[in-house]
Amino acid sequence: MPDVNDSLIVLLVVGARLLVPLAIPRYPVPAGLAALVIDGVDHGILQAHTAVNLDRYQNYDKALDIYYLSIEYLAILRNWTNLSALRMGRILFYYRLVGSLLFELLHIRALLLFFPNTFEYFFLWYEALRLRWNPRRLTPTFVIGSAFAIWVLIKVPQEYWIHVAQLDATDAIKQHVFGAPIDAPWGAVVVDNLPLVVLLVAAVIALLVLACFAIVTILPPPDWPFSFDADAHGRDVSAEEALATRQTMAARVFGARLFEKIAFVGLVTVIFSQVLPSATVTPLEAAVGVTLVIGLNTAVSAWLIRRGVVLRSAVAEFAGMAVTNGLIAAAFALALSFRGRSFDAPTLLFALLLVTLLVTLYDRFRPLARARETRAAHALHAAGASIGG
Repeated sequence: MPDVNDSLIVLLVVGARLLVPLAIPRYPVPAGLAALVIDGVDHGILQAHTAVNLDRYQNYDKALDIYYLSIEYLAILRNWTNLSALRMGRILFYYRLVGSLLFELLHIRALLLFFPNTFEYFFLWYEALRLRWNPRRLTPTFVIGSAFAIWVLIKVPQEYWIHVAQLDATDAIKQHVFGAPIDAPWGAVVVDNLPLVVLLVAAVIALLVLACFAIVTILPPPDWPFSFDADAHGRDVSAEEALATRQTMAARVFGARLFEKIAFVGLVTVIFSQVLPSATVTPLEAAVGVTLVIGLNTAVSAWLIRRGVVLRSAVAEFAGMAVTNGLIAAAFALALSFRGRSFDAPTLLFALLLVTLLVTLYDRFRPLARARETRAAHALHAAGASIGG
């Protein structure tokens, strides 16, 4: 019988990892940093305060990493006005997804060194700039150079440290900075090394002050007041334009949008099917199941939109799509049972909710990116016609 205290701590940690990323589309920097920090400390918290088997939790940890990266990708569809950065973010995200899938299928750790998670830091870099500056000012050359610098200088060394050398940063700090054993609780380490801790905190504060000074004196004047809210400076795509774009996209069900949605949700779901220990479906079955679910719910959504049925509330849309996907998944599970295949009900329910969440957010945010792309294409065409005329 699991300890009640252990269960509560696990519930709080996993709940934080599931709920905090949902704030990323509206508050990218604080929510993105919080998700990154929780990802970094969750293992240590569970190790120090519970007796749970962390070998099993590591599988869930990988799945939760993909989960919050997926929310960050959806956030760039919602918020990013610089199309060069949007394209680069899309490339980096799918590159990492493919690498994660190959790793789960082949179990070769070196693969993650060649498929680093550059997307996460690229996302935070862009959003940090957007706190004070209009990202439309970023040139394609600067965007590409920044992504390359993050890739080579930050992510490749980090991926080597974590996945090839398999070293833990917190353990290394305990051993080499504070001279404490790995299993020592952090509270005792801080108390025993209080002068050094104070010195390190002072050094961090000094670096932050220097960074702020550099920002003020070197970087160009800010374009707008500081705010963590992605909507603080107005939405560049109105609700009417987004709705019109969504209706236009609904007129063509089978196209690039459906292909990307299937690729996006399919890759995430197949990775989940490989890392969750209770999953019983093969990668092919997971891919086929997701394709069927997305194809059918896209057809239903397009049919409703063409008839003017558009739910303004994301919660209402999620609920409606969950019912639709639940019926499709039930039919899929019934077909498996006729073939003598069993399935784990909690895992199926989790996969259903995950697919529904990702599809709902994709359907709401992709039209915003599409509207910006259409607007940029029209502006380019008009500029070309002006020059030609």
